[in-house]
Amino acid sequence: MTERKLSVDPLSFIKDCVREKRILWTYHVNMRMKDRYISRDMIMKSVENYELIESYPKDKYLPSYLVYSSSGVTAFHLLFAIDQEGGNVRLVTAYRPDPLQWESDLKRRKKL
Repeated sequence: MTERKLSVDPLSFIKDCVREKRILWTYHVNMRMKDRYISRDMIMKSVENYELIESYPKDKYLPSYLVYSSSGVTAFHLLFAIDQEGGNVRLVTAYRPDPLQWESDLKRRKKL
């Protein structure tokens, strides 16, 4: 098994890929965005607001990263898988964070 190549600066890599439209939209995220009223336009135009909030470098298929963003008054989380060698990101899911599970800034999980 080959060792994974991890990005030195995953947030910059994600932002660059989104800006340059090197983003693959999974079937899952397409279904979830519709149900959760998060549009592609919101995701693409809010790229400057992206903040890395959690890292999963050993995720099943590719290293993945949970990103906080907002568009207007709408805050949402985006899970990106990074394909460093392929030069793209895959948007795995998008959702509005539950205030019962996240601190008031919606960037830190509540300790239960």
